[in-house]
Amino acid sequence: MFVLLFAGTALAQNQQTLELPAGSANAQADSGSVQFVGTATVIIRYAGMTILTDPNFLHKGDHVHLGYGLKSERLTEPAIPFEKLPPIDFVLLSHMHGDHFDQLVQEKLDRKIPVVSTPGAAKLLADMGFQSRYALDTWDTLTVKKGATTLRITAMPGRHGPGPVTALLPSVMGSMLEWSAGGKDNAYRMYISGDTLIHDELEEIPRRYPDIDLALLHLGGTRILGVMKVTMDGKDGVKLMQIVAPHHAIPIHYNDYTVFKSPLSDFEKEVNAAGLQGKVTYLKHGDTYAFKPAKR
Repeated sequence: MFVLLFAGTALAQNQQTLELPAGSANAQADSGSVQFVGTATVIIRYAGMTILTDPNFLHKGDHVHLGYGLKSERLTEPAIPFEKLPPIDFVLLSHMHGDHFDQLVQEKLDRKIPVVSTPGAAKLLADMGFQSRYALDTWDTLTVKKGATTLRITAMPGRHGPGPVTALLPSVMGSMLEWSAGGKDNAYRMYISGDTLIHDELEEIPRRYPDIDLALLHLGGTRILGVMKVTMDGKDGVKLMQIVAPHHAIPIHYNDYTVFKSPLSDFEKEVNAAGLQGKVTYLKHGDTYAFKPAKR
């Protein structure tokens, strides 16, 4: 089903809906938080919803499989062990790669938890027995409802490799999260880049979404075989900030695996050079960023 409608200034395409049990959710929309677990894994809490992104809970010294016989060793510990996770409403998965949905998660994650991801990842999740899958192509939207809270998730363009190499890597999506809660439409808007490189399609994001509250940037400068860059490095991260122009940004997906070749310090250096220090918060593993919706 294809429906054309406007959400703010954004033109949405394929529409799906996920209804969550209201439970005893506190739908207060005056504040929220992002807790950094490690790699691209964060826990987002806002308006009665708790969202887990790109779950990666392997321990230091464990290895993930990246395809084509390639592996990478984890260099850090997750801030929270998998067994200590809070109740999760759904998982937002940018793509199916071992450092975003590892073998521990594949084994232990409840098969009934909804997972929102790319069509390719949704097929693999079906093979693993996950029962509630929501596949989004670029610009498709999923509307999530929980009690008085509504969240629109729209898949953003992402490209995981340069040129023809893209075809050898899993398809990837960024995400735009737009909450309506507490009687406010578009109470808060959050962009998650996913594992992307800089490419022309990203220029469409600010045209559709000119007012982004917070951006979570997947960095690391991941290099396959030590040569081929497949995620943003520090300079790319600043370039993406300049493209989508969020009010604030948080770097994630850095320093955790041996294939991450651009340390967080690269990004910090580029941020300082661009004069963007006041727009960035750096989180250590386990740290939480608290936010309050801006008045629109």
